[in-house]
Amino acid sequence: MNKLIDEVGGEETVRQLVDRFYDLMDTRTEPAIKVIRDMHAKDLKASREHLFLFLLFWMGGRETYIEERGHPRLRRRHFPFRIDHQASAAWMTCMNQALDEVVEDESIRRRLSMAFGRIAGHMQNVEVHEG
Repeated sequence: MNKLIDEVGGEETVRQLVDRFYDLMDTRTEPAIKVIRDMHAKDLKASREHLFLFLLFWMGGRETYIEERGHPRLRRRHFPFRIDHQASAAWMTCMNQALDEVVEDESIRRRLSMAFGRIAGHMQNVEVHEG
């Protein structure tokens, strides 16, 4: 059975996806995207590397992320940041655009978008009530 890392196009494609995602987050001007950008350091180099290594591991590739950083504990790592539905949706806006631009296979794009959507939803740690 093929690993997702192979189906998506290998490490090079994952690197392109991560770079495009962070380029979009860094340059789009919507207020919600600026909010998630501000959750990151001014220099995105470390964030890019962490996401790249995490996705390699998550997609069945090398386990450098685990070796260097331990268990992902994604929600715990993101808990210091205020992540509501709007922030989660803004993250997905950038990721879905990156997926559309980088991943050629539509079925893999949809599969990744659905999986990333579940993860982004799980990262929410603030509930906002309008009214």
